[in-house]
Amino acid sequence: MTRTWTPGTSDAALSAIAATPRLVVALDFDGTAAPFVLDPMAARAIPEIVAQVRRLSGLADTTVAYVSGRSMDDLRVITEHDDDSPVALAGSHGAQYWYPGVGATDAETDTAAEGTREELWEAARPIIERYPGAELEPKTFGMGVHTRRATPEVEKALFAEIDALAAARFPHWRRRAGHHVLEFSSRIEGKDAAMTALRERFGATGILFAGDDVTDEDAMRVLTPDDLGVRVGEGETAATLRVRDPQEIALLLETVADERAARRE
Repeated sequence: MTRTWTPGTSDAALSAIAATPRLVVALDFDGTAAPFVLDPMAARAIPEIVAQVRRLSGLADTTVAYVSGRSMDDLRVITEHDDDSPVALAGSHGAQYWYPGVGATDAETDTAAEGTREELWEAARPIIERYPGAELEPKTFGMGVHTRRATPEVEKALFAEIDALAAARFPHWRRRAGHHVLEFSSRIEGKDAAMTALRERFGATGILFAGDDVTDEDAMRVLTPDDLGVRVGEGETAATLRVRDPQEIALLLETVADERAARRE
């Protein structure tokens, strides 16, 4: 049962995750760490999130990771991530990784999709260009179609046409629908795979995962009783806690950081 967390109040789930021996804090980016903006590449984490990520990353046995559907190159831009960052990254819904002290790990080559990605872009671009406010986002393993600037009527018509294209020519590609975005990928990984990879990489005894969209539920559903899922905003969810927006996520992270730091003093 999901319950709404009220900032400034104590919660047993937050205390439990703050006390776990080796913690991974995994955050979706768009809509969770950053508000939605019309230009996807202009998205940036709010200052309060940046401050808490920095603080948590400085605590012992604590790792922060951004987990996103963005391709790795784009994810590093919007998270303002440099080579010395202590923050881990999982891009392309868990098909790409960047680890502190290691850097990017090579994604396995998808030989079945070689050349097909470009064919998808070529076929989709003239469709997208006919719809005002729509935008194509080329991705490492496919594409995203954004409609943040479009009307609901345009979005509905465009997504129907793109779905028909994919069904006819790329039927085996994975489809994902989110807030004003439709994605197709040659890779099957989801954010559930990212939870497994981060848990194994950092030996996590507990993961705090926060997300706001349908694709984040892949991660929520594989969390264990020793983990904590937090849903940002409305919608059906498998998360334990719900908050309203990125500002409340920042307050929740501050609460976790306060308790975790106090336990280590």
